[in-house]
Amino acid sequence: MSENAKTTWDNILVYVRERINPQSYNTWFGSSRGVELKDDVLLVEFPNGFFIDWIEEHYYSILEEAVQHINGNKLRIAFKAIREQGDRPRKKKKRLILSHDGTKLQERYSFENFVVGKNNEFAHAAALAVGEAPGEAYNPLFLYGGVGLGKTHLMQAIGNFIHRQYKTLNIYYTQAENIMTELIEAIQKNQQMAFKKKYRTKDILLIDDIQFIYGKERLQEEIFHTFNYLYSQGKQVVITSDRPPKEILTLEERLTSRFQGGLVVDIQPPDLETRIAILHKKAETEDIRIPSNVAYYIASRVKSNIRELEGCLIRLLALASLSGQDVNEQLAEEVLKDLLGSSSKITKQMILKQVIEEFGFSEVELKGRKRTQKLALARQTSMYLIRTLLSLSLAEIGEFFGGKDHSTVIHAIEKIEHLKKTDIEYFQRLERITNRINS
Repeated sequence: MSENAKTTWDNILVYVRERINPQSYNTWFGSSRGVELKDDVLLVEFPNGFFIDWIEEHYYSILEEAVQHINGNKLRIAFKAIREQGDRPRKKKKRLILSHDGTKLQERYSFENFVVGKNNEFAHAAALAVGEAPGEAYNPLFLYGGVGLGKTHLMQAIGNFIHRQYKTLNIYYTQAENIMTELIEAIQKNQQMAFKKKYRTKDILLIDDIQFIYGKERLQEEIFHTFNYLYSQGKQVVITSDRPPKEILTLEERLTSRFQGGLVVDIQPPDLETRIAILHKKAETEDIRIPSNVAYYIASRVKSNIRELEGCLIRLLALASLSGQDVNEQLAEEVLKDLLGSSSKITKQMILKQVIEEFGFSEVELKGRKRTQKLALARQTSMYLIRTLLSLSLAEIGEFFGGKDHSTVIHAIEKIEHLKKTDIEYFQRLERITNRINS
């Protein structure tokens, strides 16, 4: 084992440990180790591929932040699984998950790994058409839908497909929030021309979570002009959002018109049969077969979020692998009872109770009109948790809080998303509340 690799990974783990709860850290990172550091690539070993799947899905952004914090993003991380189920050595190749090559695409997001059902067949067909003929089929392609339904998967599948077919094209994937950060930095350093050049020299521009440009006039202007330039040059733009263009509040009319000038496609939650197929496909990628009754058990309980669905399976397979037990319904029920049992019992009132306990306000105050800074934060936290844990509509949440407008709910969700990434004390507080709700 390289001492430099061990030290570098240990430094990254210090950053991670401060940002997730101790149980999650011990479960998913406790058995990891840095084994080699060569040419700015850090090789990290984990017990099996299920651990890597879970970390890619849940902790990718934290690891990216850790790399940036420690060495300015001059490092790439490759994950390697030590073993498969049982004691057989795992022959799967290393998986490079963090890269500074400009694309930031993850190889696991491909059309081959995407399960098509009635809920997403139109979106899949449109994405494949864009991949086969970038800049010609649908430009822009605007994909929208709820959390964890496959928008990012399809977007990155387009990028990976084009990368394989057209080696010379310049592909770039980013999140809208990252563009905002870069724009602010460019203005502060008087480097606006470099900012414009970066985005206007791409052949394929993939922007995730465009709803975060809500209320940001300067960013909207930059995106509008960048889109116009790329469009005039026959370049492809793909965008994702949690809502259609016309429902992104304060979005300039000209930008809404541009987005709707291409193809706008929604992705709905999958039905039971599709959810079962997703579980079997996920297991197949790891060369594991799961019994049909186990797939049905999980799929019948996780109904709206593919990310959560796959997460339940990964957790089950990872722990079964470590313990050497067979994957069966009894083990699934035992291992996943906290994840699945809690999600079906959580209510709006339960969430409100835990927020009240944490912040010290009454239910009347949370649902009222008073707006002190601390009270507003407690109310926004409640709205965010109800949205993420129960997937209720903006209108339903607004109604629960005394008939508040859905724009108020959107602002609350975006405020908490920002605080999670910028305020470690608040992040830990939110984790504490969430853990109490789930327990």
